[in-house]
Amino acid sequence: MLLFKRYIQRSILLFLFLFGSFQSQAIHLLIPMDDQQENHLKAYGIAYWTLEKAIEVKWLLNYRGGSFLIAYDQSIENECLIRGVSIEKMADVQVNSLLSEIARPEVNQDAVSMQKAPKIAVYSPPNKQPWDDAVTLVLTYAEIAYDIIYDEEILDGKLKDYDWLHLHHEDFTGQYGKFFRSYQHMPWYQQEVNTNKQLAQKLGFLKVSEMKQVVTREIRNYLTKGGFLFAMCAATDTYDIALSCEGVDICESMFDGDPADPHMNEKLDFDHTLAFTDFQIETDPFEYEFSNIDATPTRKVPQHQDYFTLFDFSAKWDPVPTMLTQNHQKLIKGFMGQTTAFNNEVLKSNVLVMGENKAAGESRYIHGELGKGFWTFYGGHDPEDYRHLVGDPPTDLSLYPNSPGYRLILNNVLFPAAKKKKQKT
Repeated sequence: MLLFKRYIQRSILLFLFLFGSFQSQAIHLLIPMDDQQENHLKAYGIAYWTLEKAIEVKWLLNYRGGSFLIAYDQSIENECLIRGVSIEKMADVQVNSLLSEIARPEVNQDAVSMQKAPKIAVYSPPNKQPWDDAVTLVLTYAEIAYDIIYDEEILDGKLKDYDWLHLHHEDFTGQYGKFFRSYQHMPWYQQEVNTNKQLAQKLGFLKVSEMKQVVTREIRNYLTKGGFLFAMCAATDTYDIALSCEGVDICESMFDGDPADPHMNEKLDFDHTLAFTDFQIETDPFEYEFSNIDATPTRKVPQHQDYFTLFDFSAKWDPVPTMLTQNHQKLIKGFMGQTTAFNNEVLKSNVLVMGENKAAGESRYIHGELGKGFWTFYGGHDPEDYRHLVGDPPTDLSLYPNSPGYRLILNNVLFPAAKKKKQKT
């Protein structure tokens, strides 16, 4: 019995020694973002939550799908467990070896430091419908906090309080989505029209289109001063259209009470647009299309062949597009929208294409710089709802926790937190 007790005591001492030796090494948490991750979308939320606690997160570009590396903290491990996010523990010696390997010049990988959670605003109307916006869905699912702002807050100068701005599925031309022909008698459409008209009147504008043009210019100023802008679907092309037609009436009488300028397309100014040039506005108010920027009416891509490819970029020399394209897949399922994809013929020469369907001659995911800021446009409405229709229920993202299409949105959310130089030109 005495020998047995001594054996037990020695075993406990050995265990405590080995455990203590292991604990004496610095431990890190690796959040893998390759196929080993159980919930990619909530993993972004963990990274954001960690930044909110003023704890550094390293974004490992091109390493296992853009994984995150964090110094060990019990609360972070617990939060990952609660949210169902996969983690791996790494000792200090392993981390040093990994970072040394990533830093080698011939390796197309890099480590980017993130230290502060960006403050996020979503430009969204007060009467937003539940089917309307993929970004608010994924921010909510990932548990990333955001504020809702609209025209009044922007014109009051509130944009300066935010690092990142998303443009909700919005029509900046003042034509209410060109839904008049099909939905003019629907209560939600009538409410949208009345809300915008009342707001324009309150802010001293005669027309909604005039208010939207001033809003687009304020957003452009926000960009030049260092803001980050992200937009999807019709918020992409209608934003540039609004910038191009300052002082030109492109709205027919059912939208603003007087006829449109019949020579509108001859008076467009493309010097102030972000992404598109030499496009033509669709003048028919009953046509569910804004311009030839959108490839939806002309594309002949069956659903089973509707994919787009993400480009590869140099992590060390082009860190910005590298961050924005981090994913566990490079071939992404396409999805429709009022603005599905962008015709390559109307892209400005300085626009960076990050994802395209080359065979169809269309870009899906594009990026650019303006002044000190950055913008990203993403075609389509909902990455997990192929042909999204008005009135469809909102997507349940718990069914798509590893969605590569939604990951592109969340790359943009974290992007402002990264401390890295602009891409080389």
